[in-house]
Parts: sequence; C-alpha cells; structure tokens
Amino acid sequence: MEWSFVIEKLILVSIVFVITLVIAMYSTLAERKIAGFMQDRYGPDRAGIFGILQPLCDGGKFFFKEEIIPAGAHKVLFILGPTIAIITACISSAVIPWGQELQIGDRTISLQVAQGINVGVLYMFGVIALGVYGIMLGGWASNNKFSLMGAIRAASQSISYEIAMGLSLIALLMVTRTLTLEEIVAQQSGFVNWNIWAQPLGFIIFMVCAFAECNRVPFDLPECETELVGGYHTEYSSMKLGLYMFSEYINMFVSSALMASLYFGGYNFPFMNDLGWSANMITIIGVVAFFIKILLFIFFFMWVRWTLPRFRYDQLMNLGWKMLIPLAIANIVLTGVFTLIKDTYFS
Repeated sequence: MEWSFVIEKLILVSIVFVITLVIAMYSTLAERKIAGFMQDRYGPDRAGIFGILQPLCDGGKFFFKEEIIPAGAHKVLFILGPTIAIITACISSAVIPWGQELQIGDRTISLQVAQGINVGVLYMFGVIALGVYGIMLGGWASNNKFSLMGAIRAASQSISYEIAMGLSLIALLMVTRTLTLEEIVAQQSGFVNWNIWAQPLGFIIFMVCAFAECNRVPFDLPECETELVGGYHTEYSSMKLGLYMFSEYINMFVSSALMASLYFGGYNFPFMNDLGWSANMITIIGVVAFFIKILLFIFFFMWVRWTLPRFRYDQLMNLGWKMLIPLAIANIVLTGVFTLIKDTYFS
C-alpha cells in the first residue's frame, strides 16, 4: 500500500466533507434569505454582517438543546434513524469527479474520492435508496402515528420516483454507454457535447425525481406540517433533528452535483480546450465552474420551494406512476431508435 496515496485520499475526503457541511450549513441561511427576498421581507440579519453567523448560532442551539427520547420509542432505532440519514447523505458523493487531475511534482492527483469504480451510477442509486431507511426508522421508532404516516409517505414516494429516475438514466446510459461517472463527465468536453442537448426530457424527469427524493417542495409530503404536525421527525429534538435537516441539505447538494455531472458537463466549461493555460489552472477553473453549476441548482431548489405549493398526496403518486414513468419509458424508446439510426447510417 502506498501511504502517499492513502494520505491524498484522506485529505480529499476531508476537504469534500468540510465543503459539503459548510454548503449545507449556509444553505439554511441562503434559504431564509431567498425566502425573505421573494416575500418582500428581510431574512436573518442580526447575527453577524448580513446574518452570516446565523448558521453557527443555529448549530449551537441544536447542540445545547435538551435531548428528549419519548418514553414509548424504540431507543436504538430512534437514534439509528438520523444516523443512517446523515451517513448515506455524506457517502453518496464519493464517486463524483470534482475536477480533472492535478499535477503536483511527479505525482498525479485525482480529484475523485473513489476513482475507477465502473458502476459509479449504480453506487449512487444504491446509497440514495438506503437514505429512506433513516426516515422510515425514525418515523416508526418514534411511536407516534403522525411520524409513522410521514415515514410511510416517504417510503412510497421514494420507491415511486426512484423508478422514474432510474428509467430516465437508462436513456442517458444508452447515449454515453458507460456506468462510470468520470467517463460520462469526460465525454462532455465542449459545450455542444453536454448531455442536456441529447437528453432534455431525461433531464427534466431526473430533476423532478430529485426534488421528490430530497423531500423538497412541492414533494415534501413526508414532513407536511399542515397534516402531520411535523412528519417523520415530529418527536426529534436537539442534534438528532439537526442531523435530519443537514441530511436534507446535503442530499440537495449531492443531487445538484449529480445533475451537473450527468447533464451539464461537470467540471467542463466552454472553450476550456482553447485556453493556452497550464493543466493545473484549467483544473482549478473547472472545479470553480462545477461549483457554480451546483450553486445554481441549489438556488433553483430554493426558488421552487418558495414559488410552488405542495401537491396533494394522490397528485404526487399520480405524477410519479401515471406521467413520469410512461414519459421515461417513451424517452428510452426514442433514444433507442435515434441511437440505432445514428449507428446504422452515420457511424
């Protein structure tokens, strides 16, 4: 084992972990600022300049609030629920390529935690599917009927929209012909080669399903306060509630990174191959471009939340089963036809 390789990966994991937590933490501030702007009011502005210290205050509040576990709750599963939610949210970004390789001295450093996994897309789906167990366990272990109803909603919603999401990706994989995320991103070098041009319908389906998987408005039925008091996390307090909130924002960050990687070129940016700069400089600019795309998607998540009302539950299920799944299957058929014509007559 090369210890230098281990150290490189540990440093990269630490950097990605810290960036993920910081973005998730300040997404809470951005959410309230954007909500305030759209509702013609101020967001948090007392803690620090422009309220920049508000997330730190919120974190301190979560840590020092009284820890309460209901008397009728299953204590082990009650604690395990938010633990699974935050762990699955954090490890889902392991296969995302954050940039091209860096050349430092005689060493080539890959900006991807788990490099060379030839089933990276399947890994992402597997981890995303595990995330619902955290919500399900938390709702069931709380011994609260409203929490249980929220958990059941989350499970059925996740199953419904994962099918459409998987079908939308099948069409993309038919175009890219690989399950490796770094290869999918590398194929999108050049603005005209971004997969959004080849799979616009697939991207729309994937994005809608990402909203549902992250339990974001208009798909926040698992925590619908108007019907369920607070949903699956009604009985949670202190940092356990904070872990559920953090996992939601981390999932939003990872979903944005995944959409940017699959459909918008990832770290690729226009005219990057025409610049006469060093490879390291191109890599750094690519990382910055990638994070700009991610932040734009996060803004879109928040914009939709404060623009659209939530669905009724029957509307949510009808959209998943009666609209998105048939559209995703039609997209697969069309992609197959166009791919066959292209390979037959234009190859």
